[in-house]
Amino acid sequence: MSQPDPNEDKHDKSDKPDQNDREKGGKPGRGGQGGKPSTLMGRGALGWVLLAGLAVALVLMMSNARNAADEVTWSEFREMAKQNQLEEIKVSESAITATVKGQVDGEPDGSSTSRKRVAILREQIGLVTVELDELGIKYTNEPSNNLLPTLLITFGPVLLIALLIYFFFIRAMRSAGGGPGGMLGSFGRSKHRMMNKEHSTIMLSDVAGIEEAKDEVTEIIEFLKNPKKFQRLGGRVPRGVLLIGEPGCGKTLLAKAVAGEADVPFFSISGSDFVEMFVGVGASRVRDLFKQAKESAPCIIFLDEIDAVGRKRGSGFNSGGHDEREQTLNAILVEMDGFESSDQVIVMAATNRGDVLDKALTRPGRFDRSIQVPLPDIKGRLQILNVHARKVKMSPAVDLERLARGTPMFSGADLEAIINEAAISATMLGKDFVEQEDLEEARDKVRFGRARKSHKIEEDERVLTAYHEAGHAVPQVLLEHADPLHKVTIIPRGPFGGATFSLPEKDRHGYGLKWMLDTMKMACGGRIAEMKKTGDLSSGAAQDIRQVTAMARHMILEWGMSEKLGFVNYQPGDDPNTLVAERPYGTETARVIDEEVRRIADEAYRDCERLIEDNWDKVTAIAEALLKYETLTSDEVEKLMRGESLGKPTVSELIEAEQEKKVAATPPPPRPAADPDEDAPPAGAMPSPA
Repeated sequence: MSQPDPNEDKHDKSDKPDQNDREKGGKPGRGGQGGKPSTLMGRGALGWVLLAGLAVALVLMMSNARNAADEVTWSEFREMAKQNQLEEIKVSESAITATVKGQVDGEPDGSSTSRKRVAILREQIGLVTVELDELGIKYTNEPSNNLLPTLLITFGPVLLIALLIYFFFIRAMRSAGGGPGGMLGSFGRSKHRMMNKEHSTIMLSDVAGIEEAKDEVTEIIEFLKNPKKFQRLGGRVPRGVLLIGEPGCGKTLLAKAVAGEADVPFFSISGSDFVEMFVGVGASRVRDLFKQAKESAPCIIFLDEIDAVGRKRGSGFNSGGHDEREQTLNAILVEMDGFESSDQVIVMAATNRGDVLDKALTRPGRFDRSIQVPLPDIKGRLQILNVHARKVKMSPAVDLERLARGTPMFSGADLEAIINEAAISATMLGKDFVEQEDLEEARDKVRFGRARKSHKIEEDERVLTAYHEAGHAVPQVLLEHADPLHKVTIIPRGPFGGATFSLPEKDRHGYGLKWMLDTMKMACGGRIAEMKKTGDLSSGAAQDIRQVTAMARHMILEWGMSEKLGFVNYQPGDDPNTLVAERPYGTETARVIDEEVRRIADEAYRDCERLIEDNWDKVTAIAEALLKYETLTSDEVEKLMRGESLGKPTVSELIEAEQEKKVAATPPPPRPAADPDEDAPPAGAMPSPA
């Protein structure tokens, strides 16, 4: 974020509106747009003064209520005066008041006091005073009441409460609403976040792995920079660009890069920000957002997760035309249709559910372009790793290409997390650089979770896990069409007791039958090996069974890889108008599908069973090595399968060597100081001939 220049002329700020105000399309000082919005803290001093005044007024009211006198008639007042029950008699222009002592009118405590009051007319004051003089009753004349204190005591608290409500609530609501919207003015205001050129630090060079998508948005950048270039031949720039891709592929990053390259304001808002508890608020916010964008043109409006409001209308159990999301979608459609050819406003939207969007939203004239932002291939992953590796200190021996090969189906966000986790791990270990082993550990941590090296495991479970993973590793090495083995470990990681990692040689955009069959055989090896070793079954093969079943069903239902069912798609369609998908086949076909799934899984199981039976000695060698070393690389696995020994220290030997190093590094305890006269020769002794 750029900092303001300390030498900037201060007088210019008072004579003209702020630059940010003009870029936001609002007036200086208007809440929610240009200028600093008014807040409660800005009126803090006034608020405390009002609260103090209210407290004083309440105290006066309570004191006045305690000193209030009971109304009595003149005859009752006169009788009490005759009996000498009154004192502090005061005569004013409108009343006579006095204090009563003793138990009067049934008061239980003789020491309690009360006040009595007689209302008199102004013309009767002289008669009352004459009668009091005749009775010999002493009294004092009170000066005439001032009207102002009486009014303040009576109406002051009410005025203070009204002022508090105005300053703390109504004005705050009006300021948040940015205009004369009243108390509900803020609900119809857009909740967008705006970035100017000072904040847009992301450029296209920071986006990697999606070259085709970058080429698509380059035209948008050129239009925003030079619109007359396109108007010369009568062309019209796309009004909307829809980015579709998996989570973490860089859709939002690409939109920010477009704003940074074009050097224009960037209005960002999420689809869920339009939806509020009041019906019609979403549509109001859409209109307000587009109004401010047109005032700030040229600019970019970015609607993140647009599927929150852009789903197909009339589907499911919506309440019809009065549904809040449908009103918001209709407002977006109308606003995008209202763009003129001269309006330099580009609407960009991102979603990972492009199949659920309304067709009226994706038609030409609204979102003219749909840009696919796919998961990066091996070349794209290498570019992304290089971009993020610029921010950390890497060892010269780091091979990012090897890491890119070992991260198939990883998104850009996953790759960034790998670099960050590796940097954190290297820092915690006190290293000066990030090394290859830190990247490998970070990759496994991001995909499978942190290694639980301190987890206490019983020996029989370790043996079971070792043979299970060896049952995966041996078929993966021997099968021709399976992915190459990377490493195998029995260290618990996340929810898994062990893992066998592969290192694909290439990215697959489609799946061949031979590769799928070999992958299914490899998945069956864990159950077969552990059952042959222990003679028992365990739940450790649950993930393998799920993988084999899913692959077999895809082969039959979608990919036409069954001779009995033929070249037919049996996968139920994804219809948003129904809660339960209807299967497009009958009961007999469903029975055949189940039989084919079972047949493919059984064939893979039997083939892998024969393979492990023929190579059981290799499985045993790898399992025993796993019990000693816990982790084996692909080269070490191939050595063991050739009958060679590894010749490296075991885990227990490494722990003992580490403890010995600590003991050797510990300095010995200091010896006690010796007596200086202890070894001295006796007096008169001759020196030794030596």
